[in-house]
Amino acid sequence: MRKKASLISTAASVAALLGSVSLASPALAAEEEGAKSIVEQGKEIAFARKKGNCLACHAIEGGELAGTIGPPLVAMKMRYPDKQKLYDQIWDARVKNPHTIMPPFGPHEILTEEEIEKVVEFIYTL
Repeated sequence: MRKKASLISTAASVAALLGSVSLASPALAAEEEGAKSIVEQGKEIAFARKKGNCLACHAIEGGELAGTIGPPLVAMKMRYPDKQKLYDQIWDARVKNPHTIMPPFGPHEILTEEEIEKVVEFIYTL
């Protein structure tokens, strides 16, 4: 009988532990997201086909199957000494060039303001 009670107690402890781990998993996911640098998060967004998809048009260091429609993203600090202008270009390139084929990521809600800021931080490292 003692063995049975011990097994039940152990099973209850394991169940409680697993329950607390599953409750903590959203917190762990948020902690992992926070552990990634903003630059790394920006790179993921820029390379993601369902988000930035920058590689569809631009050659970017570290990217595969880069497009040739847009200019290669190199020397970005020199090309955009003012980060806000780079942000504005990604937000809506039509402002500077009404005939551009670059999607207006902000107005069309392809990316959020926060996602664009992360992409800017990544692109600024190129």
